[in-house]
Amino acid sequence: MLRPEGLLFRAMKIVVFGVGGVGAYFGGRLAEAGEDVVFIARGAHLEAMRSAGLRVDSPQGDFVLNPVNVTDNPAEAGIADVVLLGVKTWQVREAADALKPMLGAKSLVVPLQNGIDTPRVLAEVLGEARVLGGACGIFAYIEGPGHVVHGGVDPYIQFGALHPTSNENIELLCAAFNRAKGVVAEVADDMQASMWQKFLAVAPIGAVGAITRVPMGVMLADPATSRLIEQAKREIWEVGRALGVNWAEDALARVTAQHAQAPPETTASMQRDIMQGRPSELEAQVGAIVKLGGQVGVDTPVNRFIYDCLMPQERRARKDGARA
Repeated sequence: MLRPEGLLFRAMKIVVFGVGGVGAYFGGRLAEAGEDVVFIARGAHLEAMRSAGLRVDSPQGDFVLNPVNVTDNPAEAGIADVVLLGVKTWQVREAADALKPMLGAKSLVVPLQNGIDTPRVLAEVLGEARVLGGACGIFAYIEGPGHVVHGGVDPYIQFGALHPTSNENIELLCAAFNRAKGVVAEVADDMQASMWQKFLAVAPIGAVGAITRVPMGVMLADPATSRLIEQAKREIWEVGRALGVNWAEDALARVTAQHAQAPPETTASMQRDIMQGRPSELEAQVGAIVKLGGQVGVDTPVNRFIYDCLMPQERRARKDGARA
């Protein structure tokens, strides 16, 4: 169901928890359209937003939010109808506890991470009724404090219930995105399949990109690395099938077409984090496939090789000397 029309308008309180490229773009578009949006940020990013607003450069139209409603204290945000969660996967459990002061009886949390396990982690802390599945597509990054660049990919966002619910905030959020510029929104009928489809597109590019350290266009132009991406994709597809994911018949072909249409300079967030020596989502993406493959008896040699090659740097980035 794409961008529903005809819904009665009701003002919503939307909190964006984690104002990286994803949170800044989608939350910024909602605020630009007049929605009541509160951003939870920290550090230099927070101070820049307080003093000069939030600047987003985008092929869909640049914009600046100034003033912008931003804080580092979730308790100051008030009760949210919806929280868009934009932190990294390893920060999700800690973030879940921080969300509690903002959640009322009908509040919903929409995770926008690239992994597939975030809803389960959130549900363990917040309860299943409050947690949706979520997925989005965009190439965006922090250029500097208070400044985010949308570098490519037509932005889309999907969300939907993973368990039966009658919460009207799902449709109202889609209607809010419908009023915003530069976003295509969808309430997914099968959110599990949608999350895995996104995972199928992102994880292999991030994995092979972290090994090769070149952008997508260079990887796809080289027969060897292009073949490696296809092999990593096939392993993810096989693991998903063994877990009962209802793949579309053209799931693999659809991702191949998406990769071919992406700007050649595109890089995945996991790749960028690894290249810059920061903790990454390696465990939640490549590690998850290796682990799940072992549980369901699906061999994942390509993903295992990449995982083992990258883990020493991941351990050093985390400074804990053990697997995350």
